[in-house]
Amino acid sequence: MPQSPRYLTPDRRPGRGAASRETGRFERLAYEDADDGWDRDEELPPLRTEVSEERPRSLIAYNASPDIPFDRSINPYRGCEHGCIYCFARPSHAYLGLSPGLDFETRLIARPDAPEVLARELRARRYRPQTIAIGTNTDPYQPIERDRGIMRACLEVLRDFRHPVAIVTKGTLIERDIDILSEMAAQGLARVGISVTTLDADLARRMEPRVPQPKRRLATIRKLSEAGIEARIMVSPVVPALTDHEMERILEAGAEAGAVAASWIMLRLPLEVSPLWQSWLAEHYPDRAARIMARLREMHGGQEYSAKWHHRMRGEGHYAEIIAQRFRKAARRLGLDRKLPPLRTDLFQPPARAGDQLSLF
Repeated sequence: MPQSPRYLTPDRRPGRGAASRETGRFERLAYEDADDGWDRDEELPPLRTEVSEERPRSLIAYNASPDIPFDRSINPYRGCEHGCIYCFARPSHAYLGLSPGLDFETRLIARPDAPEVLARELRARRYRPQTIAIGTNTDPYQPIERDRGIMRACLEVLRDFRHPVAIVTKGTLIERDIDILSEMAAQGLARVGISVTTLDADLARRMEPRVPQPKRRLATIRKLSEAGIEARIMVSPVVPALTDHEMERILEAGAEAGAVAASWIMLRLPLEVSPLWQSWLAEHYPDRAARIMARLREMHGGQEYSAKWHHRMRGEGHYAEIIAQRFRKAARRLGLDRKLPPLRTDLFQPPARAGDQLSLF
């Protein structure tokens, strides 16, 4: 692939997944980095993470997708410092006028009012509880959560309202919130999915540069399990000709750590993710790039990605069916093929506020 005009050399992007910061697709003007004409031998500084704040008017996002098992979700942050190069959520940064490439992982947006907005929405008279998913777009336990604590504050709201929550994360910081999650899990109100893409530490560091190492994530599954919190091992995404051979070993490691169920998703390359991914392949695995992309096109009717319902998550064709069969067989052997019961909604009850009229019964 031709090099992006907004390409940054490796020394300027240590610990980052993307290599460029292309203009978002909704912008009228395209931006390019250019020499200012001064004849000075001056090194540019490495790209640093910047965090701004947003005051959301609403927090719960609803969807009607037939491909996913939830109809609502919340996001404490926009963008994700984990920097996973394959992240399907990268294109969402273009809605903010930012690059789905390096901006997605370096120009983050925190939503400090999220807990208060969430509580207000849960108190609405017309609200009817169903499981809220967190971590479906950006990871709530990315590094800035350590200082901001927005995710923990949202969990406290959900606990106080006795509202069910399903969390997906690669962040081991979730262990900090075991006190809240174990209390909710005991009531059938909380469940966690931990994503492990590969067991190869070197590959993980290249592909998911600021995510805890695979072994550390498996240790998190163990800690959650020991605290009575049901954890699912997620082989996600499966990358053809790069990580697909590891599926059974990842499932075995998850089962040994205490996971009670498993799931998988094939690599997806919507919109700007495809050129970012192909640029990453050219830099890190040029010998496999053609084979990987050929497999992906094979599963999407010759395209790099197809958003067709019921196929976009796993593709179709012989290769996709082989991966599905391997997963089913391994999950069955390891006891990870069980269908978990839905989380409870019958306990939902907004907590009383100062001045509220209390019930006599």
